[in-house]
Amino acid sequence: GRVGAGWPLLTFATVRGMTTADGDDHRRLRSLVSKAFTARRVEQLRPGIEELTVRLLDGLAAAAEEGGGVADLRRHFALPLPMGVIGQLLGVGTEHLDALHHLSNRIVATDLAPEQVVTANRDLVSLLARIAADRAERPGDDLTGALIAARDEGGDRLSQEELIGTLLLMIVAGHETTLNLITNAVRALCGHRDQLDLVREGKASWTDAVEETLRWDAPVSYFPFRYPVTDLTVDGTVIPKGTPVLAGYSAAGRDTAVHGPDADRFDVTRPGRHGAVRHLSLGHGAHYCLGAPLARLEATIALERLFTRFPDLDLALPERQLPRHTGFVGNSVRALPVRL
Repeated sequence: GRVGAGWPLLTFATVRGMTTADGDDHRRLRSLVSKAFTARRVEQLRPGIEELTVRLLDGLAAAAEEGGGVADLRRHFALPLPMGVIGQLLGVGTEHLDALHHLSNRIVATDLAPEQVVTANRDLVSLLARIAADRAERPGDDLTGALIAARDEGGDRLSQEELIGTLLLMIVAGHETTLNLITNAVRALCGHRDQLDLVREGKASWTDAVEETLRWDAPVSYFPFRYPVTDLTVDGTVIPKGTPVLAGYSAAGRDTAVHGPDADRFDVTRPGRHGAVRHLSLGHGAHYCLGAPLARLEATIALERLFTRFPDLDLALPERQLPRHTGFVGNSVRALPVRL
């Protein structure tokens, strides 16, 4: 009751789901969806992702032809790829995908007026409730069906509020982050043609390009908020129980103490240093990103197929002129005009 309606960070702090759950609650919620994101299950999705990628590249070429040689790669390729994949996993009809992207983008924005925040949250929860009701009437072999079954079995496996919160998390995390990852990777490779050449020459892999992008230009800059459940000492600093902590993934990726004095340089051949993790852009520990294998697979396929199909692809605007996201959570540009 101390936070007014329309606070821009309301969804991050109050949504009932894995991101705000801890301990047993977190393990219970995570277990309900984890089977859909195992390495084996994700690998089974590869043929469908490759097929969708080819279709979207055809659409990108058509958009460029209509646009006098220029097309928005973010709109025509980087967005519909992860959105289509997560929609298929959840069993969500294509007629809902545009609305889900629009609303999910607004609820994680940090630059909206209070009344816009309230409206976006209300509309998204309403849409997800309608989708869940429709899937309950017409159950299918998808993740939403599995969650509905868990809710309807009774007991304490899943409440209606947790069902909606989990669907919200799957939709947002299932496409917004990968959308930014693909967009940022294309920007990085176009801006560093020598690094793109290393991949093409086999001196580095597309996986290396994805991992370096995650480190160098993280899809999410900050995640508000995490709260220690006990007093915590980090590198000599005491963080009292309940203190809001803003996790800075972008800063971690450029940390010279971990990545060396050239941490600001995009380098697809960069080795891991001192046995440390390459980056924290997918989280760490119990809350490590459940969809990490899927995001990596989508981005790797997307980059390889994109630059194979269009080897001369380049930005149609200088990097400094690309319109950036104005919120501080997501880290990317709002549009990515390219010449094929």
